[in-house]
Amino acid sequence: MVNSVFDLASGCLHTASIDQKLESTQRASELLARGQIDFSGGGEPLPITETVFPVFPELVDPRQLPRRNVGSETGRVALLHALAHIEFYAIHLAWDIVYRFRGLPAGFYKGWLEVAVEESTHFSWLCRRLAQLDAQYGDLPAHRGLWDLATDTCDDLLARLALVPRTMEARGLDVTPGMIEKLSKVGDEESVAILQRILTDEVGHVALGSRWFKKVCYERGLDPETSYIEFVQRFLKGGKIRRPINYALRKQAGFDEQELKKLELL
Repeated sequence: MVNSVFDLASGCLHTASIDQKLESTQRASELLARGQIDFSGGGEPLPITETVFPVFPELVDPRQLPRRNVGSETGRVALLHALAHIEFYAIHLAWDIVYRFRGLPAGFYKGWLEVAVEESTHFSWLCRRLAQLDAQYGDLPAHRGLWDLATDTCDDLLARLALVPRTMEARGLDVTPGMIEKLSKVGDEESVAILQRILTDEVGHVALGSRWFKKVCYERGLDPETSYIEFVQRFLKGGKIRRPINYALRKQAGFDEQELKKLELL
């Protein structure tokens, strides 16, 4: 039996159950391995406002979040919970780019489906680590703004590629090495190992976004470097990305030297 990739995406996006979201994503991975997914057709997607999230964690302004001083177990739990929240939303971001943008090559959908599966794995790793520290996802409040860029870019694939993988996820390439260093200094090698594996995968996710961003730019007759800077200035607060910028990892993920220098100058 062949399954529509858009129905599989809906199975994650339109249920409030975390378990069902993860099960749907795992099932899609198994179907992909067996070649039982149809990437054509699909009709019209539901509005992005129909995406469903669980009741917990409570979503608040970032200023209301608990401190993440990794020198204490409470601080490490806060950090790991925040990272789990990012990975949980990243599952939805990967599925939504599959679900929302129709009529694209099968390779596009396969790539982002694989990203959804990896984000689901990251989330599960972090949840297991939280359990080892007598905590679970939903215990603490979380950042309310992670879905905003998805909503802002729901009508334009190029904007979505610019603002989600190449900006939101690329931010992880900038800050994760510093988190790894801090956790290593306090001897939390279990968390260090998880973040190192996540970082490796995230380079690939941003690289996938870079490849498709450039491809769509060329199809539209646009210069990728100029277009990316314009998207940053248009969508981000203050018209610039946050510092520091990790040149080495961003280059691995498809940014070029000139593009990075322009981002520094914004």
